[in-house]
Amino acid sequence: MARRPLVNLTGPLGVGKTVLLGGLDGTVLIDLDRAGGLTALRRALEAPAGRTVVVDSVDGRSRRDALHGELERLEDERPPVVVVSRRPVLSDPRWARSGAAIVTMTPDRDGRMATQAAAVEDPEGQALVLGLAGGIPLIADAARRALDAGTPPSVPGAVADLVAEEILERLGRELPGRQWRHALRLLATVGSGDERLLPGGPDHFASLASLSVVSRGALGLTITEPYRTVLELAYRWRRPEAHENVRARARDYRLTLLAATRDRAERAALTEQGLFLTAVPLVRQTLFPADPGGVSVRTAADADAGDVGRLMRRWALDSGFHAGRCDRLTERWAGDDISAFHLVHDQRGRAIGLAGLMPIEERTATGVEPLLQQYSAALDAGGLFLGAAYCPDPAARALLLRHLLRRAALRDGQLVVSTANPEYQALMRGLRFRVHGTIRDDVYGCGRRPVVYSNDFTAAALPSWLSSTTEAGDAGPTTGTSSAGPRLAPKELQILLDYVSGMTLKSAARRAGVTPNTAKDYLSRVKTKYRLAGRPAYTKIDLAHRVQEDGLVP
Repeated sequence: MARRPLVNLTGPLGVGKTVLLGGLDGTVLIDLDRAGGLTALRRALEAPAGRTVVVDSVDGRSRRDALHGELERLEDERPPVVVVSRRPVLSDPRWARSGAAIVTMTPDRDGRMATQAAAVEDPEGQALVLGLAGGIPLIADAARRALDAGTPPSVPGAVADLVAEEILERLGRELPGRQWRHALRLLATVGSGDERLLPGGPDHFASLASLSVVSRGALGLTITEPYRTVLELAYRWRRPEAHENVRARARDYRLTLLAATRDRAERAALTEQGLFLTAVPLVRQTLFPADPGGVSVRTAADADAGDVGRLMRRWALDSGFHAGRCDRLTERWAGDDISAFHLVHDQRGRAIGLAGLMPIEERTATGVEPLLQQYSAALDAGGLFLGAAYCPDPAARALLLRHLLRRAALRDGQLVVSTANPEYQALMRGLRFRVHGTIRDDVYGCGRRPVVYSNDFTAAALPSWLSSTTEAGDAGPTTGTSSAGPRLAPKELQILLDYVSGMTLKSAARRAGVTPNTAKDYLSRVKTKYRLAGRPAYTKIDLAHRVQEDGLVP
C-alpha cells in the first residue's frame, strides 16, 4: 500500500467489496453513505497518524467530485487512500490523471454462493438462490431472506421482487429520486433500449446511463446480469400484461429496424436482440441465462491444437460418442482449417469449451458430408456448417451459442447443423430451424443418429424467421392453408378475426378478455408480421383481404 498512494477497489453492486476491506488492519474506514461522511473523511485525511484511509460508497458523480476535491486539496500531504466504488474512478475524466491503481473484484460463483444456498434447506430454494445470484452475494442473501420470510421458491417472481427492491434502494444512492426506477424495469424487460424504447427524453436516458449496473451497447443501454434478470422477473410478476406489451412493442420495433438495416454488424446485433424478445422460454433460458459467466470466445490458431484435441475428446466422452471416431473427425476438421474451431476462454484464459463452425466450401465438403449423408444437398446453398458445440458451463455455453448465431448473421447465408445431442435438437426445434431429417448411419457409435437442421440467415429471411420463434409457435402452426401467412399467436388471431368480422376493437377486446390497449397491441403485431412477410396491411380492409387470402375464415 505504501507503494500505491491511491488504489481503487472496484466491482459490481453487492459483490462484497466492503466485507473484504472490513477485515483489513491499520485502516480508517469512511462510509460516504453515512451521515457526516464527508466531514469524517476530511478529518481522516488530515490526521497525523497516516493510517490508510478506506473511502467506501464512492458511487455517483457528486461523491466522486467531492472526494476528488479533497484529494486535490491535500495533494501529497495525505495518507494512502483506497477508494471503493462500483465503477472505476478512471472512467470519470476528472480522475484520468489521478494515478489510481485499479483492483477489480469479480463475482464469486463458488464459495460464498454455495454457503448462501446451503442456508436454504429446500433444494428448489437452493437452486433459485444460485440461479438468481449470478455470483453476487447481495442478491443471494436477499433471495435467501425472501425465502426465510415465507415466499415460496415456486414463485421466482415474488422472490425477485423483494431482491429488486434492495437493488433499487442501493442504486438510489447513485441517482436521487424515483422516476428512473420504472424506466430501469422497462430496460430490463427489453434487454437493450434506445431513446425510442425508454420514455423520458435525452436527459432521462443520460441519467439511466450513469447507473453502475447500466452500460452502453450497440443497440442502446443494457443492464448487467444478473441484475437485469432479477428486475425483469419482478416486473413480470407485478404487471404481467404490461410486461408482455412492453416486450411486444420492443419486438416489433427491433424487427422493423432489422428489415431496414444494410449493415451486417447491426443486423447481427439486432438478430440477437430479436431472439431475446421473441424466443420461447427454452431458448431464452439456454441463450440468455442470468449468470454473465465472465468468458470470451475467439477463433483457434495453430497454437491451440492441444486445447482443441482435449476439448473434442471431452465432447465425445460426455456425449457417449466413440472416442476414436471423434478423434478422426477432429483431425479432418483441424486439417482443413483449425480456425474453424471457436474456443471459449474463462477469466483466467483457460479454454473451457469449443464449437466446430466451418465455411461450406469445396475444401471442407469431405469433412462435412459424413454428418449429412443423404441430406448433403443442404450444402448447395453455401453458408456455415456447425458440427460440434461443447461447453459444460451453462453461462459460457450460452455465450458460445450466441456467438455462433451472430457469425451466421454476419455471414449472410444459411447455417446447417448436424447433431445427435437431444438437448441441441430441442434447441433447434425451439429456434424453428428447418428439419431435414435423421441421417442413415450412427456415425458417433452412440446409438443415436444425428439429425440435420438448417436456417436461412440472409438479410431478407431474418425478420420472418424471428417472428416465427415467438411463444405462439409452441401451439403449432396457425389455422390456414397459405404457407405465406405469418405465424400468429392465438390471441392475435382471435382479435384479428373478430375485428375484420365487423366488431369494433373495443368489442373484440371484451370478447377476448383483454383491455382495449392490449387488443390494439395485438392488432399492431399482426400488421407488423404481415409487413415483415412482404404483405403489408395498413387498414381494416387490407386485413380482411389478408384473412381471406390465408383462408382464415372468421
